[in-house]
Amino acid sequence: MTSGDPRPCEAGFVFALETEADPLGGMVRGTTSLRGALEVHEGLLAGRRIAWVVGGAGMAAAARAADLLVAGHRPHRLVSAGFAGGLDAGIPRGTIVAATHARRAGSPDIALQPLHCPGIRRVGSIVTVDGVVTTTSAKRALAGASDAAVVDMETYAVARVAAAAGLPCLSIRVVSDAADDELPDDIARLVAPQSALRRAGAALAAIGRKPAAAATLWRLWERAVIDGRALAVVIEREAATWPAAGGTMPAAPLTDGRRGASPGPRGEDRP
Repeated sequence: MTSGDPRPCEAGFVFALETEADPLGGMVRGTTSLRGALEVHEGLLAGRRIAWVVGGAGMAAAARAADLLVAGHRPHRLVSAGFAGGLDAGIPRGTIVAATHARRAGSPDIALQPLHCPGIRRVGSIVTVDGVVTTTSAKRALAGASDAAVVDMETYAVARVAAAAGLPCLSIRVVSDAADDELPDDIARLVAPQSALRRAGAALAAIGRKPAAAATLWRLWERAVIDGRALAVVIEREAATWPAAGGTMPAAPLTDGRRGASPGPRGEDRP
């Protein structure tokens, strides 16, 4: 799938975690997979050929996954999909959001492609940061500094790869924790790049340190399963709006609405 002259696909999806991607994978028909540095999957969703990668959390991991999809699958669009944290108090947990711009401190904004299907809430910006924002005070500070509605750790990297390749980028995210939700400190260890065995070990270690954390982690896992399923349903509906024959969409430009600045080199700000 990643050599020779591969068939183009309608979209390449970048997820950080298996929990985010697995519900969508269960809806794809005729799935094939190729193991390499990352495992790449391909199949049909709503009659459209898609490819997806679970790349891991963070900018570097997302950029690597997006580069792999562009090189091996020639997608007509890249999609950053998964969970996001709420920064706007008016966005409830469980809301599916699509931002109009990807934002990163010290870098120009990148315009994102609009989404068309029902069930998606349009928001202004999604800001990409380097760690999980766990406290309400940290969320308020980030909201004030970035003027963003939601936060994640990958979208800006995916959008930058898309812009460099001349492709549009979409962001489809489900708000897994609202602006007034506190997250346990151990959540950062659970989303760090690691094998499933190491992730299980991190969870057990958290429970060992704080036995009461077991109930909290279980609730978070239950919510993640529900959120992942809801996200997959909306993604399938959105995919059904894309041209089945593989028609292209205009690439999203790099912009900076505040200063009108042009983007720096692609390697700038990449970890």
